[in-house]
Amino acid sequence: MIAALKPYPQMKDSGVEWLGLIPEHWETKRSKRLFQKMERPVTESDEVVTCFRDGIVTLRRNRRVCGFTESLKEIGYQGIRRGDLVIHGMDAFAGAIGVADSDGKGTPVYSVCKPGPTANAQYYAYTLREMARSRWIQALAKGIRERSTDFRFESFGSQQIPLPPLPEQAAIVRYLDHVDRRIQRYIRAKQKLIALLDEQKQAVIHQAVTGQFDVRTGRPYTAYKDSGVEWLGAVPGHWEQCRLRNVVSIVTTGSRGWSSYASDTGPLFIRVANLNRGSLQLRFDDVVRLNLPSTSEVIRSRVEAGDILVSVTAYIGSVGVAPEEFEEAYVSQHVARCQPRPGLSSQWLGYVLLSTVGQTHGQMSLYGGTKDGLSLDDVKNYPILLPSRCEQNQLVLWIERELSSLVKIEDSANREITLLREYRTRLIADVVTGKLDVRRAAANLPHKINEAEQLVDVEGLTNKTEVLDWSFLRGSTRQVCTAGDENRKTIRK
Repeated sequence: MIAALKPYPQMKDSGVEWLGLIPEHWETKRSKRLFQKMERPVTESDEVVTCFRDGIVTLRRNRRVCGFTESLKEIGYQGIRRGDLVIHGMDAFAGAIGVADSDGKGTPVYSVCKPGPTANAQYYAYTLREMARSRWIQALAKGIRERSTDFRFESFGSQQIPLPPLPEQAAIVRYLDHVDRRIQRYIRAKQKLIALLDEQKQAVIHQAVTGQFDVRTGRPYTAYKDSGVEWLGAVPGHWEQCRLRNVVSIVTTGSRGWSSYASDTGPLFIRVANLNRGSLQLRFDDVVRLNLPSTSEVIRSRVEAGDILVSVTAYIGSVGVAPEEFEEAYVSQHVARCQPRPGLSSQWLGYVLLSTVGQTHGQMSLYGGTKDGLSLDDVKNYPILLPSRCEQNQLVLWIERELSSLVKIEDSANREITLLREYRTRLIADVVTGKLDVRRAAANLPHKINEAEQLVDVEGLTNKTEVLDWSFLRGSTRQVCTAGDENRKTIRK
């Protein structure tokens, strides 16, 4: 189906910078010729409608029970009707544009647009979200800060946008909705697989950290003792028990306000986003660096090889260990830096904190969620189970050997999710801007939506997920990218 897509036979210059070439039979018009700004009254029975960054516009109760909209009740609301194109004036740059699926009321920050007789609201929701993705909306910002981007009806109405024939708009929407359902189905399956792998990794770590069996023999230890902790139970008789404060020489966090020193160059700034919840390896897919300030705090917050890094806010339970020959780095105020005493395995201590032993302590320290984060005393009080150093090393080797195959499968699933999302983004961009013709493909789609494409039966999901039918994508990514690139090269000439 996707592999059969072809470019349109005849193209022309749209004269619109972000749009490039369009099919010869398409037109362009200003948005205000296609949409009417609505200012409807509201009734007491109207529920609040929220426009989210993923393009969903729905009743707020469908996705959350509280939010920023509650603070605007005194300012007033405007009516929204199902089928309206809704644009979040301040968040449009991030994709908060979509079609309302319900009647209700929205805040004044929304532009509520009723489509005219030649406009399909769903098609233009896809188109405007492509304008956001390509940063065209952000380029229209009048302010300096990203959140100063104001894309209300006046800005929207002045934009030149593509105008395919109405039946072709409907065909594009039908095709993209169909493909999106299938892609989301595969992503949900992969996410379920990742969740199951995370559970399995946690079980492996728990077995080793609590000494359920001797990894050297594969059998239980000869003697166990009561740990004295109700939720922990019995532990090997020869293991010691202590608190983290007894096995580290430093427990500290970074300084407040260092986010203002963020830079594209300089030493690493370790944040909660760089810590994992399923392994001790640091994540570097989202890196911030520092224009290092000249303060006495620099020495205290500098990370050294072997340091254990623990989140104290946000995702409590995230842990990392700084590797050997680690580049210059400093922790944020949301990350505790713990330096183990000589003779102890940083990896073993890290796995104890990462295990259910550490996770339970972290959650209990939040007093049922009434605290915003962990204090340094909370961190120092993490319970530690301590075998001999030789046994620590053996346990770490066993854990990492058992986790290695699970990590490979998880990494593969995450890569597939990333590729699918990138493919979906590129496909939408090339279809809504007329770089690929989907009319024949849309006409051949089944009229009834297959429920299997909407919901995934995740019960009993196993490695069979790996053999899901990917044939509908075979060969198509290269074709979509090639078609789009060729047209973009032409317009640049």
